[in-house]
Amino acid sequence: MKEIKILVVDDEKLIVAVVQTYLEKAGYKVFPAFNGLDALTEFDRIAPDLVILDLMLPDLSGEKVCQKIRQKSRVPVIMLTAKAADDAIVEGFNYGADDYVTKPFSSKQLVARVQAVLRRTQAEPFPLSSQLSFSNGDLVIDSMRHEITKDGAIVNLTPHEFRILMTLARFPTKVFTREELISLALDDDYQGNDRVIDSHIKNLRLKIEDNSKNPRYVLTIHGIGYKFGGGL
Repeated sequence: MKEIKILVVDDEKLIVAVVQTYLEKAGYKVFPAFNGLDALTEFDRIAPDLVILDLMLPDLSGEKVCQKIRQKSRVPVIMLTAKAADDAIVEGFNYGADDYVTKPFSSKQLVARVQAVLRRTQAEPFPLSSQLSFSNGDLVIDSMRHEITKDGAIVNLTPHEFRILMTLARFPTKVFTREELISLALDDDYQGNDRVIDSHIKNLRLKIEDNSKNPRYVLTIHGIGYKFGGGL
């Protein structure tokens, strides 16, 4: 079973400790951070599955941290704050938060919110936007039309190749194991060798990369699996 990693960001160490205790009891792997800059560093290092983020941080605000996360990832974010006013909550959603919990809060309720957000976001492996564009339109993924274009020309992908690419592109900082890609991109009853993913990746690269031997979009992370390169 996949280990779910959660980044908890709050400058109040007691709050972090309490949240960490409850989340670990629920079976999650927790990584703490106590300011905005450390949160962004940890985010890039661990590629979490969810972020719990306080708004009031001593350096970067929680809104700014969320905004920077949203520039590169669709990972779900739950905001923590003492601000209960409607305009503060709306502002947090505008920055890309998926849920909002006001202080003081019940730790059990927070765990329930985490579970609900993870169910909602992991159940659908497609991005919130219907179209993703990379490298100034060199590669365009349209989830509504189920269509991929490369340099303006439609690319014919198999359903498995399409779902693999969509899954990788939705979480550009996350490294996916072969097992994770199988569970998201192949049939539920698939029982074969996980190396089948390598074959799909090879074919996918032949179709979307300028040089399949030196890929820009689908990158190999040796010893782990694959991630999306975004064309950089």
